[in-house]
Amino acid sequence: MPAVESKKRPDKSGSTMEEIQSQSDNYRSSSSSASSPASRVPSSNFFYLRKPGSLRQPISFEDSPEWEDTDADVRVEEGGDSINAATAPVSPSLSKLNSGSLPSPPMPEGTAVTRKTAGASVVWKDLAVTIKGKRKYSDKVVKSSNGYALPGTMTVIMGPAKSGKSTLLRAIAGRLHPSAKMYGEVFINGAKTRLLYGSYGFVDRETTLIGSLTVREYLYYSALLQLPGFFCQKKSVVEEAIQAMSLGDYANKLIGGHCYMKGLARGERRRVSIARELVMRPRILFIDEPLYHLDSVSALLMMVTLKKLASTGCTLIFTIYQSSTEVFGLFDRICLLSNGNTLFFGETLACLQHFSNAGFPCPIMQSPSDHFLRAINTDFDRIIAMCKNWQEGPLLKSKGKASNATRIAVLTWRSLLIMSREWKYYWIRLILYMILTLCIGTVFSGLGHSLSSVVKRVAAIFVFVSFTSLLSIAGVPALLKEVKIYASEESNQHSGALVFLFGQLLSSIPFLFLISISSSLVFYFLIGLRDGFSLLMYFVLNFFMCLFVNEGLLLAVTSLWQNIFWSILTLVTIHVVMMLSAGYLRIRNELPRPMWKYPLSYIAFHTYSIQGLLENEYLGTNFAVGQVRTISGFQALHSAYDISQSSNSKWENLLVLFLMAIGYRILVFVLLHFHVRKNVSLHRIWQCRKSTT
Repeated sequence: MPAVESKKRPDKSGSTMEEIQSQSDNYRSSSSSASSPASRVPSSNFFYLRKPGSLRQPISFEDSPEWEDTDADVRVEEGGDSINAATAPVSPSLSKLNSGSLPSPPMPEGTAVTRKTAGASVVWKDLAVTIKGKRKYSDKVVKSSNGYALPGTMTVIMGPAKSGKSTLLRAIAGRLHPSAKMYGEVFINGAKTRLLYGSYGFVDRETTLIGSLTVREYLYYSALLQLPGFFCQKKSVVEEAIQAMSLGDYANKLIGGHCYMKGLARGERRRVSIARELVMRPRILFIDEPLYHLDSVSALLMMVTLKKLASTGCTLIFTIYQSSTEVFGLFDRICLLSNGNTLFFGETLACLQHFSNAGFPCPIMQSPSDHFLRAINTDFDRIIAMCKNWQEGPLLKSKGKASNATRIAVLTWRSLLIMSREWKYYWIRLILYMILTLCIGTVFSGLGHSLSSVVKRVAAIFVFVSFTSLLSIAGVPALLKEVKIYASEESNQHSGALVFLFGQLLSSIPFLFLISISSSLVFYFLIGLRDGFSLLMYFVLNFFMCLFVNEGLLLAVTSLWQNIFWSILTLVTIHVVMMLSAGYLRIRNELPRPMWKYPLSYIAFHTYSIQGLLENEYLGTNFAVGQVRTISGFQALHSAYDISQSSNSKWENLLVLFLMAIGYRILVFVLLHFHVRKNVSLHRIWQCRKSTT
């Protein structure tokens, strides 16, 4: 076997290389039986430069297959528009793996041929990323990385934990947080430009799905949110995404994931997350840990599916921690990272050759990814050669987006469908409200219409408004999930704060009206309030506005904390304070001025709702006192509750409730637009920092 020349690593990363060298020396002693003594290279020279034309005979995870004498290089043909890479012939099993011929879910009869995608080449040169820490941009996460990805291929960023894989992926995709700073260049089809909307897809490690929708429904609504045009035009796109991710057998199954709904397994749920990005027909697809939390069988099926997707022309770039032998054989190119340094970039098989020539052949019956993670080498020659020849191609253009009106309509309809299927949104609240109303109605039934019943009616209305508002906290888990879905969709520009706010508002109105009219009717007739259709309709409208305001408060607090415990604790505290300042336990005019009267009694929506309901019930009425004297309803209430004598006062209270509902929605918009987006970005930065420290 020809001699191999040594190559020194630059001084700036010498300590890292020495550490890897010492680890590899220890590892070599444990795998000495896997290589012949004749091909052993002295341990002092760990980094090697392959001599052109040298013979390569590694011991791979096959039974030492023969390798032909070939070199892998990158070049651009004159007049061509693609990068051609000459690669070493593959072993029989690797050829089978790379061809995508492993068993996969059968295609249903009559399925159309998969649509070809015009992929795009991606090249990154001297890419480095720093994250702002205690000192300005002191944490260097990625250090001078070089590599490329071609259409129709799978490029994997591999490395041990905390090596900067996800950060490098986000840097290439242009998805870094503003507090992270990127250096270097990224070229798309030979042009230094950022990726535009619709030209690429990005799948996070963890994606929030909607369990009450089927796979087809979920993808259909995603397509409506992302793509312009008519609704009927989106169905073919959805079917293509289902076919591409081999989800045909699960298309009409609920995604699930709740305690009462088993739903899809993790592998299928992960494929649904990827399919959501495919409805845009992206030319480049970035996936952070596609095998996250998957077992070996699900991981293999996932990678076979992605290999088929790449065969349609799409450029795939993803991160991975480690893989089985079968999964490893499906990769086209590997970028090996360690502590932010790119230690190897090249063809899958060239990596095996590279390690074998360096004296570290992969032992038989061992996964190559495990082998690489234990003894990582570097070779920048092919990358440098590649960087000298930029591929030229058409500039990527931004795809059209669905209009805001379309997105609002889609979100409204989707939310209506979700709310009608999941009991924890409004159905559980409807049941709780009916039980509470029946309890209050039976406790305060048979009051009559005498003067002595006034105080008891005031108590009944106070308990009804206050306790129903308090029970609405049961909707916090559902609202928290909606906020998480918004954050996930907003990160990919599928939605926006205003779109989400209008969609949630419009979809909640029918359910709030159903709750208000059903509870109001039961309470109204059990208590025996005044007869009159207009009086009953005002009662229903007033209670609806009370619930509407309370819904805005729930959404604001949930958006602020994004945590169930703190959201519930905050809401319980707010409602208790509102009860104390509502004017029943002590008349509002008699409350201490510094705090309870101003401002608490005036910002508590309980006050305006109760005041409006009492004015609706007692203004214009009279009560007999003895046989001669009568007093007005206002006078009868004067000692029990503070109301106005104006006949328009109840409508003014209704207007205040409406303005409070609008005010809470404006607050929600501000929180969604700034606080939620910031928290999601900070969470990603925290993950990046955690993965590199």
